[in-house]
Amino acid sequence: MIPKVILGHGDTRRLIAYLFGKGTANEHVDPHLVASWNGFAPDPGRSPHRDPKEVEKQLHSQLDQPVAMLGRRTPKTIVWHCPVRAAPEDPILTDAQWAEIARRIVAAAGIAPAGDAEACRWVAVRHADDHIHIAATLIRQDGRRPKRDYDIRAVQKEARQIEIDYGLRRLKPGDGTAAKRPTSKEVFKARRLGQDATSREVLRLRVRRAMAAASTEAEFFALLEATGVTVRLKLGPSGDALGCKFALPGDTNDKGEPVFYAGSTLAGDLSLPKIRQRLATTSPEPMAVWPGNPWHQATAATERIPHHLAHSDDEAAQGQLAALGGALDLLPLTAPAAARAELERAAVAFERATRSRIAADHASARVLRRSVQAIWKDPVRREDGAGLAMLLDVALTAVAYAMHWHRARQHAQQQAAAEQTLIHLHAVYAQIAEPVLVGLANRAPSPQTKRRYAQHLQQTVPKHAERILDDPAWDALATVLAEAEAAGHNATTVLVQALGQRALDDTHSPARALTWRIRRLGERHAPGPRAQAANARHSPERPTVPDSALRMPAQQPSDARRR
Repeated sequence: MIPKVILGHGDTRRLIAYLFGKGTANEHVDPHLVASWNGFAPDPGRSPHRDPKEVEKQLHSQLDQPVAMLGRRTPKTIVWHCPVRAAPEDPILTDAQWAEIARRIVAAAGIAPAGDAEACRWVAVRHADDHIHIAATLIRQDGRRPKRDYDIRAVQKEARQIEIDYGLRRLKPGDGTAAKRPTSKEVFKARRLGQDATSREVLRLRVRRAMAAASTEAEFFALLEATGVTVRLKLGPSGDALGCKFALPGDTNDKGEPVFYAGSTLAGDLSLPKIRQRLATTSPEPMAVWPGNPWHQATAATERIPHHLAHSDDEAAQGQLAALGGALDLLPLTAPAAARAELERAAVAFERATRSRIAADHASARVLRRSVQAIWKDPVRREDGAGLAMLLDVALTAVAYAMHWHRARQHAQQQAAAEQTLIHLHAVYAQIAEPVLVGLANRAPSPQTKRRYAQHLQQTVPKHAERILDDPAWDALATVLAEAEAAGHNATTVLVQALGQRALDDTHSPARALTWRIRRLGERHAPGPRAQAANARHSPERPTVPDSALRMPAQQPSDARRR
């Protein structure tokens, strides 16, 4: 159940007229009162023998009576409006149930505490199965202001208890960092125009993508312009930009003017100062980033996220999550067409997991951001299915760790967002990885070579050898081992390195996990003959990975994602 407190200026006349009208899209069906401050307020929806407009006038006049008594002492803000909406899957509540919910909401908000005969005047109007509107005036009947400190928080808390009492869908408690939801007016406008998403949601995604793709502020604004977004800057006396607003082409109000949204109203991290803070960590100043395949660089950076979440301070961990969110924002633009929709759903879901009350250290994750930008800017690499599969493989683990990191800090909404992201990532990973693995398996080496690799496995990691050899991805693993050898690597050494990167205990497909790791290791520069001879002299004849290398980190979640 979602209550939304809205404060307004002026009297209640326009609000009452709206609530008992047809709505902006004729969505108001059978509007009528279900509750009021005195239990017998005039009801424009249930007065068949009177002119509804006359009843509306009588109703708002009675609501405004305590306000009118103040005369010139009337404050500017006197209207309290709170829509209360149930979830689509909730049972349809009766008028009597909605009336009780309305009384609990106004009591929790301090508008009309239970038993207070001099409280504010209010009404609850129902014009749909799934929601009501509560309208109140913010002057008590004794002329004083109501004590409504932290009313938004109190109303949300009461809504969570109402969900329990009425058996409704239970929402996750938030921390005030969620992006602002579209208003009912925005939703109805999108439906009227035949759009799947509201302008606010489309703008949020485009601004996030531009922020993830840009290295400078100028590039950020250029990318937005390229996607059709109109930007309006707020300039200070010095001429410097202090803020910005965004609008979509064709999105206009009833006067034909563009509808602008401030960045901070799209999401808390999309204000101009926050955008500048993020861009400062990806500016094109010199930094030690090794040359090579950006897919591998992005994969390696993403693979380190679980370590940061388990061992770094909260600020660095939050920065890693923000960077992972930026990577997911850009991946749909780099993926094969068939996978883009599911990847976009994953990015939209994970967006909620990228923000909390913890300030992010963005500098700690600049390698991930720069490598994903390099992929996006290089069209040749965008259709690299193997690269995307490798990155998604480690992203699944990173998101699973994010889920547990948020759970440990009681970030309920962020945890739920990470859980939902895993569902989408699993679906797209299977879609991307399967044809790549089939292609590798079709190039599997000879049975004799495979037997030799099997011996390496049994000597190196006896604990997992049987699982790997029985894995459907074993032929693909044998192929990348053969390719690594052909590039000059020692198969046993590469295998030991891959096994040492991360334990296999929580992997559903150990051969698949090793395939991606060895694919990356095999494309690195192979050591020369002297280095290989030196390694052979200083290595045991049968290298074995110690149990400590295979053991999960101390803070590894026990139910991390299954590949």
